Amino acid sequence: MSLVYKIALTGPESAGKSTLSSQLANEFGTLSVPEYARTYMSALHRPYNFQDIEIIARKQVELGNQLLSRSRQFLFFDTHLIIIKVWFLLLYKDYPVWIDEELRRKSIDLFLLCNYDLPWEPDPLRENGGEMRRILFNIYKNELEYYGYPYFIISGSEGERFNHAKEAVSNFFKLSG
Repeated sequence: MSLVYKIALTGPESAGKSTLSSQLANEFGTLSVPEYARTYMSALHRPYNFQDIEIIARKQVELGNQLLSRSRQFLFFDTHLIIIKVWFLLLYKDYPVWIDEELRRKSIDLFLLCNYDLPWEPDPLRENGGEMRRILFNIYKNELEYYGYPYFIISGSEGERFNHAKEAVSNFFKLSG
């Protein structure tokens, strides 16, 4: 297997991560790891708990590992453990230690931090609109800096985001036009 660079999208809810992840995977002819939390939570017919979030975290890592061998040059992640760690902290003020260990492994080569400047789109699974989007953006930024991950902030309209993200990936990995 040739080297595959892993690029994760992070940022607050309704910041365009899923759309951008799919667009970038399509642009670079590779795969995108979907956000497992959506699948899990849609099938859950009760309030979620700490154990549910840990199941989601483990499955998210597993999905990435499964798709890695089928990817070409890049693998894009619609979400990553940083989002799940913050989710744990916001709700439970604690998180499983293995998440911190995984984040310290630096298994992601580049993060694209999506800004909260897109309009909020209501969704039954979204919990953090309004001012919380700005707060979460700053928390994710601080987490990326704490772990020392390289990242680019992606802002603007949906089309601008795609162009900025494509340029960030190309420049970071020194791809020619």
